[in-house]
Amino acid sequence: MSASSGSLPPPSDTTLDEGSAVLVAALEAAPQAIFFLRAGTAEPLWRNARARELEDGGGGLPEISGRPVADTVAAALRSGRAETVLGAMGAGGPQTMATARPLEVGGEPAAILVLEEVDGEAADDLQRAQLALLPPSLPMLPDLRLSGSYHRATDASVAGGDWYDAVPLGKGRLALVVGDAVGHGVAAAGAMSRLRGALRSTLLHESEPSAVLATLDAFAADMEDVEGTSVFYGVLDAASGRLVYAAAGHPAPLVVAAGGGRRWLEVTPRPPLGSVPGVPTPVHEDVLAHGATLVLFSNGAVAGSDERPTEALDRLGEVSRQVLARLDEHDADAATSLADAIADGVRRPHGWLDDVAVLVAHRRATTQEAFRLDLTAVPQALPGVRRRLNAWLTALGMGEQDRVGVMVAVGEACANAAEHAYAGTEPGPMSVTAQVDVDGVLTVTVHDEGTWRPPDRDPGDRGRGLLIMRQLVDGVTLVEDHGTTVTLSFRLRQAPDADLDQPRAAESVDVVVDREGDRPVVHARGPVDSLCAEQLRIRLLEASHGGAAPMELDLTGVTLFSSAAVRVVLAMARIARDEGWRLVVRAPAGGVTRHVLEISGLDGLVDLR
Repeated sequence: MSASSGSLPPPSDTTLDEGSAVLVAALEAAPQAIFFLRAGTAEPLWRNARARELEDGGGGLPEISGRPVADTVAAALRSGRAETVLGAMGAGGPQTMATARPLEVGGEPAAILVLEEVDGEAADDLQRAQLALLPPSLPMLPDLRLSGSYHRATDASVAGGDWYDAVPLGKGRLALVVGDAVGHGVAAAGAMSRLRGALRSTLLHESEPSAVLATLDAFAADMEDVEGTSVFYGVLDAASGRLVYAAAGHPAPLVVAAGGGRRWLEVTPRPPLGSVPGVPTPVHEDVLAHGATLVLFSNGAVAGSDERPTEALDRLGEVSRQVLARLDEHDADAATSLADAIADGVRRPHGWLDDVAVLVAHRRATTQEAFRLDLTAVPQALPGVRRRLNAWLTALGMGEQDRVGVMVAVGEACANAAEHAYAGTEPGPMSVTAQVDVDGVLTVTVHDEGTWRPPDRDPGDRGRGLLIMRQLVDGVTLVEDHGTTVTLSFRLRQAPDADLDQPRAAESVDVVVDREGDRPVVHARGPVDSLCAEQLRIRLLEASHGGAAPMELDLTGVTLFSSAAVRVVLAMARIARDEGWRLVVRAPAGGVTRHVLEISGLDGLVDLR
């Protein structure tokens, strides 16, 4: 029933053939409300039984979250493509999805409108899908604090389409982008996802603003749902603060100085993407001073029907100034929540009128010094290493899961030096150093001046220590030169602030390690989805010392077991097999988790109990 399917005879035509009569009968009895409407007329050509019930309740086309569904129909007729909105039917009514599709009736423009109730879980899935299209993590650079936040519109019918991204370009350069796709709902979220993918592909070979926007222009011109997207794109050199940028139909970003002064970047107005083929892209430059903060935002941050645009911008500027005035550069948690605090500050008394995406780049006034610790290679020194290194990594802003992984790997390297480097002789020196390069790669070295013996067929503790390290960090190298130097590398990242209104926050996974019995037991409770699978992986490696020691996994309390979680258990089972022990997994017979494990072939690699 699309515009390309040709003319559709009016469903009320009494001359319908047998096949059409069956179709009309099915439409009449459908649980969804179905309307056929001709352009320019308020009275539907035809509606089914469920649609007539809605009309009897109030007359005419209904409203979703206070907005006439007729607006969605008009939008579909203008754009020539399907338009979808999601929201509450009437005052406090059920969550309803309305989809309008353009077509022809008797050679004239018309539309079919379908209203379908969706349960709360389905609506939540749609909203979570929009969050899943945003970057799963942000890079961490030593000279910058990045913070990203996305909040969907309070009215679900206008949600979808706002986005941000931060892409490392190498040599301390970072691409920063914020945009707003045309429309709302699933269609806008899909357009946003395609444009973000096009941007990432472009950045593989080109990062200069005018060339990037020219490429996105061409992409948008070929994709109707992407055409009209507004975007700000800039390249920031973290070391010098130099910012080269351009915008297409997007408001100018804000800069808040260290002392609280604020200014708006110069932006030459230019049409949104794909709107005017071949339009030039003015490029500007600026310098972000030490201690200054760049605030990028989508149009939703200044949306408001009850104030002038200048008032909305002033409000955003004042909120940003107040939030940044409370910033303590040494408080990593506070720095990573800047975007969320700004988005929350522009929320109106009745909620967000549109989606709000905020990306904050704070150029640090001072860069954290490298870590160095010189000590004697004895087991008694290891707690002090863990304590001081943990404090240094926390100050970097590392999340708990990544920090635990690095700490365990460093602990294994130090333990190897303390236990084996000076075997049979007096304990000698050991040093631990850590630093972060301009691209956010953490390098930790553990050096001793003893003698390292290659592992034999039974690698013993030293061989297993290397195995543990390789499971926890991105790279491990071992060099013998006047002693032994173990170098660990790990690319830093941080999770952006999630939409705190999302129902997902109501239930989260709980993964704990019980060490009271003969062997450690990792207990997982709640939904182990793709986001929580990494937490499960870290706890399993921590409990088993990277796979060297037997342990058990208890999934009795798990309510959802995702494919990502299956991969984690599979990897742990392979490590255990290579190390000569078998992983015990407790999952109740007849349960969904047990079923997932069995169909994944894990019952041949683990002991299911």
